[in-house]
Amino acid sequence: MRLWHEKLIKQLPRQQLLGQHRECCALRGGGWGKKHATVDYVFKYSPYKLFQYHELVMQEMLARGYVPNQNWFNPLYRGTKTPAYSTLAIVALTTPIYPEHNDDYYAECIDNLLGKGIELTK
Repeated sequence: MRLWHEKLIKQLPRQQLLGQHRECCALRGGGWGKKHATVDYVFKYSPYKLFQYHELVMQEMLARGYVPNQNWFNPLYRGTKTPAYSTLAIVALTTPIYPEHNDDYYAECIDNLLGKGIELTK
């Protein structure tokens, strides 16, 4: 499980983009707070930040003609198996959304994609 550096979202191949959507759905739902070495940093922040990141992914999906379930555009929504948040404070959008998505993380993501045989234009 990995959240790709947000600068890479527009360049991700179909499989990685749609996989990223599934990962965001899982993390926003029952996976919230469940330890995983690669994404533990998201739990240091409000779930609203994950919504902001997921929204970037879904906007790219829409741009490519994919149709994510509209419920996910609601920051309170957590899927069909997890009760929605009753409230969630809005958090200002930052760039990057997660401070961990720095230049080193960008390079790590590029290396990870190269390991899968995926070369992106920089």
